[in-house]
Amino acid sequence: MNDYEYAETLKIIKYATQMEIDGKDFYRIASQKSSSELGKKLLKSLADEEDYHRKKFDELYSEIRVKKAWPKTEVQTDGGSNLRTVFANALDKPGNTDAAQSEIDAVQMAIDMEAKTLDYYRNNGAAAKYDAEKEFYETLAGQEREHQLILIDYYEYLKNPAGWYTSKEHHSLDGG
Repeated sequence: MNDYEYAETLKIIKYATQMEIDGKDFYRIASQKSSSELGKKLLKSLADEEDYHRKKFDELYSEIRVKKAWPKTEVQTDGGSNLRTVFANALDKPGNTDAAQSEIDAVQMAIDMEAKTLDYYRNNGAAAKYDAEKEFYETLAGQEREHQLILIDYYEYLKNPAGWYTSKEHHSLDGG
């Protein structure tokens, strides 16, 4: 890694770290403000995932500073199954489905935030010069996409719980 690549890589990682910190803070606050148990659990889980990403960037930053090379970095992924489990388990115990507009707005902001993070990681993956770098960003992009899909699902649930159940459960409205 030459000096320019080194400086650019550290700059990108610092920016990504800040995005993850901001995401964690956003989800933590949104979780606290949520009026539903589902929202609290889902948003808290997203905060935890953002913190995990931040820790990975911290480790990566430290290693690159020392070695001036892109290391092989493992990012554990469960394909979103943990978040989907939180979502599914909370739905097994239906509660108040009247979502406050502020929660709906927060989820829409989160969807947009995930889209920007996803694009950032995809773009950095596409521009990567090293296989480990490309793999790292592609893995993170996949995780951010899964976050986005889960948030879209939650948004649809908040906007129209009955319609959401009908579309997800594929029940017929004719009683058959």
